[in-house]
Amino acid sequence: MNVIIVGCGRVGAELAKILDKDGHTVTMIDKDADAFGRLSDDLGVTRVVGDGTDMETLVRAGIKSADAFAAVTNGDNRNIMAAQIAQRMFEVPNVVCRIYDPLRQKTYKALGLRSISPTIVGAKLLRNDLYYPDGQATSPDRAIAAGDAVPLANPPHSGGPQK
Repeated sequence: MNVIIVGCGRVGAELAKILDKDGHTVTMIDKDADAFGRLSDDLGVTRVVGDGTDMETLVRAGIKSADAFAAVTNGDNRNIMAAQIAQRMFEVPNVVCRIYDPLRQKTYKALGLRSISPTIVGAKLLRNDLYYPDGQATSPDRAIAAGDAVPLANPPHSGGPQK
């Protein structure tokens, strides 16, 4: 799978690491070249300095041949714009973005934009820990959140490693 990630913060860098390890082709876009310091040199991640909402930057990053696109900058508006451009202008088949604001997430979901809200996910995981302080409730989500488990390296729908 050929994946473009916009935003080389903690989440973007970790996602790039996971996808690269799974054997996918990954291109990372970030406005700040110093952000790429989060990526180790042994990763096969292509780095592109630029704005993930800029058409020329996206073309330079290879969006015309992308199978998937993830917008994970620290700004909801930038993530929404980048995801919409990838989905509507370049017709990338698999697009997802991170949206912190749950109200915005509902709005954009109604418009067909796939998103994940760490605010909602985190609040629900914390709630569950408050209900079950002794770890009485176990679930795959809880194990992943606690760092006790790692998701499958190649989920069945990913088609396995492809470079």
